[in-house]
Amino acid sequence: MEKKKKSGLGRGLGMILPDVDIDATLSGGNLTTAITMIPVNKVEANPFQPRKEFNEDALQELEQSIRQQGVITPVTVRQMPDGKYQLIAGERRLRASQRAGLKEIPAYIRIATDTQMMEMALVENIQRENLNAMEIAFSYNALIEECRLTHDQLSEKVGKNRSTITNYLRLLNLPSETQLALSNEQISMAHARCLAGVEDMEMHLALLHDIINKGLSVRQTEQLVKAMSKPKPTVTRKKEDVPEYHAATRSQLKQYLQSEVEVKRSRRGKGTLTIHFNSDKDYERIIRLVMGE
Repeated sequence: MEKKKKSGLGRGLGMILPDVDIDATLSGGNLTTAITMIPVNKVEANPFQPRKEFNEDALQELEQSIRQQGVITPVTVRQMPDGKYQLIAGERRLRASQRAGLKEIPAYIRIATDTQMMEMALVENIQRENLNAMEIAFSYNALIEECRLTHDQLSEKVGKNRSTITNYLRLLNLPSETQLALSNEQISMAHARCLAGVEDMEMHLALLHDIINKGLSVRQTEQLVKAMSKPKPTVTRKKEDVPEYHAATRSQLKQYLQSEVEVKRSRRGKGTLTIHFNSDKDYERIIRLVMGE
């Protein structure tokens, strides 16, 4: 029997949730087999949405497109017990539709648990939205902790190798000021990776401010970090070169005067005897001892 050609519905769903098996989903009852029009005012925002900010210009452009052509790609939702719907994917489309004044929006309805919903929302956003580096890092961490994914499973889900995922997760260990600068795109992820190697907080923040204020390139930042990591030369003092007799009498004198005493002697036998005092009163006390008073 000749296999039926996939419908436009399957292609549209594949664009929204690329990790979903279209044929199995449509025939398995987890998703309606047709696009359903649902009331816009009954759709609730996705509580697991990793993106916190949306570009205003992009939203305006999408709003104008929807006013002229309608919503081309349906959103994906799950139905709640109270009859409302909770968004899984397509928050930009929902927001633009609300702004355009639409009463209904085309949607796919999917059955999903909270964990499945979080996973789909996070993966969909990571793959398709222009998230900043910190949003991606938080999304990766949420997938690992909340959805209990291993690094290998996460690598397969998002189509990234493990080293890339590790680099993003390391951003979570950066100071909050550095994370904020990365979120605001004041520094690049390459800059952040350089800063991650500077553990001294004072030096770290000083370098961060230099990157922002002086516009340092990644190469310049790498060179500064390398210079900071070089061990400082240690100053070795020469071993005290005084005869045993001088050392012994210095100890006796130190004990007698109850003050610090230094003896320096050249190879020719010349030198200095230094007696330390802490105050004028202490000086007078030492003088009386020396003078035998």
